[in-house]
This record gives sequence, C-alpha cells and structure tokens, in this order.
Amino acid sequence: MDKWKYYDITHKHHVLCNPMSEEKFERFCQLLNLSKDARILDIACGKGEVLVRLAEKYGMSGVGVDISPFFINDCKKKHLERVPESDLIFIELDGAKYRPESGALFDVAMCLGASWIFEDHVGTLKALKQMTKPGGLVIIGEPFWLREPDIEYLKALKMTRDSFRLHKENVYQGEELGLTCLYTLVSNKDDWDHYETLQWWAVDKYIQSHSDDPDNQEILEKTKTAKDIYLKWGRDTISWGIYIFRNP
Repeated sequence: MDKWKYYDITHKHHVLCNPMSEEKFERFCQLLNLSKDARILDIACGKGEVLVRLAEKYGMSGVGVDISPFFINDCKKKHLERVPESDLIFIELDGAKYRPESGALFDVAMCLGASWIFEDHVGTLKALKQMTKPGGLVIIGEPFWLREPDIEYLKALKMTRDSFRLHKENVYQGEELGLTCLYTLVSNKDDWDHYETLQWWAVDKYIQSHSDDPDNQEILEKTKTAKDIYLKWGRDTISWGIYIFRNP
C-alpha cells in the first residue's frame, strides 16, 4: 500500500496533522502577528492549514512543501476555496530537496512535526536557519520525552532513546546554534487523544465506505498496531511542542 495513501486516510478528518488543539493553534497564529509583506516557508506543510489560516489573518505570501500528493491536492483546493487572492504556492517535493527561489530568504521558516526530513531536530533547525532572514523566526514542531521510554516501546517504534530529547533539550539545542527561543507551545493528553483517536475514526469511516479496497486489511492492521503502541506506551511517554526561535 502506498504510504501517502495511508496517511491521507488516517488524517482525512484532521484540520491539523499534529497534536495541537484549535485554541492553541489560534494562539500560535495570533502570536506571530505577521505583516502583509511577510514571506513564510512551511516544510512538510501537510494539508496547508497553517499557511491558509495565516493568509486569512494577515494576507502574507507563503510557500508550502510536502511530499504527499494527497496533501498537496488538499492544500491547493483549500487555497482556492478560502484565500484565492493570496500569494500561496504549494509544491509536491521532498522537503530536504527544496531550495528558495533565487536564494531569497523567508521572514518565517517552519517545519512542524517532520524533523526526520533533515535527519533530526538539530538538522532541521540548521536547515530552517539557513533559509530565514536575520531577525526572522525559525519554528519547529518536535516530540519530547515525558519519561524514560520503555525498551519495548522503542523497539515497536523502531527508534532509540536518542531519537528524541527532553523539552528543555529541544530549547537548548536551538540556542546552541545561536537561535533565541522566544516561546513554546506544548500539547497535553487531550490534544494527543484527539490526534490519535481521530485516526481510528477516520479508518473506520473509510472501511465502511470502501469495503472493496484491497488494502483494507493492511490499513486495519497498521491502525491496530499504532493504537496499541499509543495506549500501552505513547500516551504516558511522549509529548510534542512548537518551539519559536529568533534568528540573529
């Protein structure tokens, strides 16, 4: 089964493809207080809600990059339906391969929840920093450990303890690169439950309406595995935060 088809199915009903409530997302958008001439880059933009919502509020321009053809189609549709006059460009591409046109830097460069694109947290901060104007904002969404992860949990995720860090380490690693952390926004269990369990709901809806899809058994098995991992370990072990840094 195509990986991006699976993510499209599991995230069909998500406005945001990350564990963040509407209230926190609105707070995030208000906090940025962008000027109309600001240029924003969103690597791994998902379904484009961040750029579209910011364009609704501020009328700025932006570039969204995502490798999923399903999500990019959602982005373009959302753009036309909600802010057709806004200068937004959505590109289907591996985010690691994106280069700003003519080397132009952005006022804000972000990657929310996909640091694997640039190998890890530090790699992502470095990449975003290079595409951000002096004095601009570098924004990253990144998991962090709430407690030491069980060995069985790490094996199930095919990860190591060093795949993520503590909340404070996510801050310090950015500041070691010369960035200044200005604000953090952290998910709680309700945010996580909504993000995770809405996927269960979406899969059930899909199976009911696509009973002849030959991928259904694999979809159900993958979802069951993810559900068990979340309930057994993830819910009490990992969280997620948005980190806003100032580029010097």
